[in-house]
Amino acid sequence: METEALNWTAVLVGTVAAFIAGWVYYSVKPIRVTWAEGSRISSEPPERMPMMAMVLQVVGLFLLALVVGVTAQTSALFTAIFAILATSAMVMAQDAFSQKTTAAIVLDGVYVVLAGAIMIVCQGIF
Repeated sequence: METEALNWTAVLVGTVAAFIAGWVYYSVKPIRVTWAEGSRISSEPPERMPMMAMVLQVVGLFLLALVVGVTAQTSALFTAIFAILATSAMVMAQDAFSQKTTAAIVLDGVYVVLAGAIMIVCQGIF
């Protein structure tokens, strides 16, 4: 992989924008309550931020943005879309194994697709 041509600005902005989008997405009351109940956790904010979850989220978003950036170098949009859909399916499968409700599973899957779409848009803008 040649990193000289990689659009690092788009990768980093895509990572940050997708993280912020997740914060907004999961903060909307109907989504927050449905997701929390379906995940069997409290819908109220925790006393302490779940740092491991936050770090893993940022790492995962960065890696997905990197995949999108690499595919943008070769105009392989469908490869990026398939990678995003595969990631979404894997998240949904893990949720199903954790016995989340169907609603919570779908909400998590939709967020991954939303994050990926944001990353693709960032590649087009920057």
